[in-house]
Amino acid sequence: MSVREAKKQRKKKAIVEAAISLFSAQGYENTSIEQIARAAGVGKGTVYSYFQTKKDLIKGFCEYELEKIHLELVKRSNREATILEQMLTIYMTEFHHVTQNREFGRLYMRESIFPKESDVQDNLETDDKYFQILFPILQKGQERGELRKDVELLYMTAHFYSLYIMIISAWYTGRISTGEVEPAMELLFRQLLEGLQPKNPNSQVSK
Repeated sequence: MSVREAKKQRKKKAIVEAAISLFSAQGYENTSIEQIARAAGVGKGTVYSYFQTKKDLIKGFCEYELEKIHLELVKRSNREATILEQMLTIYMTEFHHVTQNREFGRLYMRESIFPKESDVQDNLETDDKYFQILFPILQKGQERGELRKDVELLYMTAHFYSLYIMIISAWYTGRISTGEVEPAMELLFRQLLEGLQPKNPNSQVSK
């Protein structure tokens, strides 16, 4: 990456982080692009050069999240890691990222799960980027005999994601604390994987 490109990425990241902070502190509707620019230490025109609307900032947050997940996977790269370990890495990284600012996380989850019609295409593009991360991991699990081959990758992803949403909901409602999230996620993922294993007595979910 060139020096110029690195500088642009730092600026873009600063704008997204300023937006997260302001959305969390004073609400999405009460935050203006001008306030975001001031908090990020850039001009209003600079914000518009990266993000045309506040909705685009939410999309930028999602791209930032995907980057963090990718970097975390690379950092923990291990070809022998089980599906359970890799899914925990992905969804715990996402959990920490989404919940770093409680109110913004709530807004982000609402927009992701229940998008307006005008935002559906953007959401589908984001889903595709997630699939590009998840599908190869699940395919590898099928090849290694950890996962059944008669279940489509999309449906497998849906199983993991639905459990993740349940954990997020439990955290927001106070049913579980932050410290309980990973053990609960591991337990639910382990139970899911038992049903996704091939019918082979020698195939075991890693303890």
